[in-house]
Amino acid sequence: MKNSGKASASALSLILWSGVAVLVLIVVAFVAKFIGSIVLALASTLLVLWVLFVIFTFYFFRDPDPAMPAGANLVIAPGHGKVDTIDTTTEPNFMGGECQRISIFLSVFDVHVQNAPVTGRVAYFKHKPGQYLNAMRADCADFNENVLIGIEATDPRGEKIGMRLIAGLIARRIVPWIDTNDVIQRGERISLIQFGSRVNVYLPKNAKIKVKLGDRVVGGQSILAAFE
Repeated sequence: MKNSGKASASALSLILWSGVAVLVLIVVAFVAKFIGSIVLALASTLLVLWVLFVIFTFYFFRDPDPAMPAGANLVIAPGHGKVDTIDTTTEPNFMGGECQRISIFLSVFDVHVQNAPVTGRVAYFKHKPGQYLNAMRADCADFNENVLIGIEATDPRGEKIGMRLIAGLIARRIVPWIDTNDVIQRGERISLIQFGSRVNVYLPKNAKIKVKLGDRVVGGQSILAAFE
């Protein structure tokens, strides 16, 4: 599947650099006579901490294949997490005004690869720098760094679906794997947000929402809405 393995590559990169940092510290311990004994005393602790970091990093960057639902005119969850906001809002840049919003909070224990909610063309793509407030706040998109992606869907045909990737207090890097005019397939891996974060989905008013507050959804698998 397209973009498969990119999350693992990010995990391996972090592990590699963290391992290099630990090795440098251990080498310094042997070279620097004054501080060598102190660092050497901590070497076993550092190695244990690094092993724990490796385990957590592989866990955090896990990238399971979604079991995509069959059927037409569906909007699936782009991210794994908890639905904590369902409301009506205004999104002027791509949706062009009032629309429905479903917001999904991703904790540090959730999968952080995002999947395309529908099949279509990326018609809008804009990165906005900002702060790094706690992503548990539903209004953090107004202040935090985020990427707004607008999709002109071919399934459901003729509909506009928006998605906003939002960095959080810990999540300081949004890594999109798509750009303007790319054609994407429903369920395709399209981005990665490192550590806790939030994903907003913007839907036309005629979309029938299929989730409720408090539901836990699976990216690329759970049905958020349908056009009937």
